[in-house]
Amino acid sequence: MRILIVEDDAPLARSIVTLLRGAGHAVDHVESGEDALVIAADEPYSVIVLDVGLPDMDGFTVLDRLRRRGDRVPILMLTARDALDDRVRGLDLGADDYLRKPFDTEELEARIRALGRRRGGDPTPEIIVGALTINRSAGEARIGSQVLDLRRREWAVLETLASRAGQIVPREILHAEVFGIDEPVGGNALEVNITRLRAKLPPAGPVIRTVRGVGYLLDEG
Repeated sequence: MRILIVEDDAPLARSIVTLLRGAGHAVDHVESGEDALVIAADEPYSVIVLDVGLPDMDGFTVLDRLRRRGDRVPILMLTARDALDDRVRGLDLGADDYLRKPFDTEELEARIRALGRRRGGDPTPEIIVGALTINRSAGEARIGSQVLDLRRREWAVLETLASRAGQIVPREILHAEVFGIDEPVGGNALEVNITRLRAKLPPAGPVIRTVRGVGYLLDEG
């Protein structure tokens, strides 16, 4: 998934970014509400994690502006407050979930995964494409009983293609799903990961097809 973290607490933001990138997600981070509104207009985020207490405007204002302009990306609100009316306000403005600080990182990751599945229209944790089964909750992909040994970006490529199996995924969209804005990557980084992934998919698995000049497609094989 492509995830945006809107959090002005630098140590907390770094820990969240490290956690989510380690799980194979492409993650961007901004510290202000204004920056969040600008970047969210241009990037295809699957989930936004939005802190309520921001320096320039509160998270409720950011949430309200996103919804008013028609942005339907799932939003998880983070807050240090425990007031019921704050939670109700966020949900009424269009938040999809709410998590109070301090929180358990495993719970945060689980809630983000659930919101991402909802965004993709499939709330189940598994994606099945022919002999391939991807368990998004466990972070595991297997062909039959064979578990695939995947690097995090290989996992991200496979999950993105599998979630759109049988459809052409344009190269630009696939790149945006796999790599964050500030991640240092070479011009052929996507192709390198596609090549490595193809080598790890056994003959019984699905096939990654190149649609020249457009993108890639995962076929059941």
